[in-house]
Amino acid sequence: MKQIRTHQDIDESLSGRVKELADGRCSVEFEASPSMRADATGLVHGGFLFGAADYAAMLAVNEPTVVLTSATVQFMKPCCVGQRVEVHAKVIGEHPRKPVVQAVALDSSGAEIFRGTFNCAVLSRHVLAPETAGEE
Repeated sequence: MKQIRTHQDIDESLSGRVKELADGRCSVEFEASPSMRADATGLVHGGFLFGAADYAAMLAVNEPTVVLTSATVQFMKPCCVGQRVEVHAKVIGEHPRKPVVQAVALDSSGAEIFRGTFNCAVLSRHVLAPETAGEE
């Protein structure tokens, strides 16, 4: 497995554990925990699926300064507490500074529950780094 070069301090209990990392692709998995519950039925808030997909997308790019600029997503089926989810992300747009990543989340039966296209940017410096004089 390749070395993780971005999002190194992320809490994998919320965003997923890296299962596979290779050039231009990544898979993460997580078990939907009770802390992800949105209501008494055990429905998991969609933000956790989005977060895991975003994490997988960032790792598919795997550049230290990669950021998400926009995303188009679809939720196909609900996710419930206790479900194991796998997210597979693959770079589909090869522009070096503006990669596009497709991510798909599957439940334990292999059914697609989420799909997204993540538009990314690889910046010349960290998004929170202070600007230096004379730099554009």
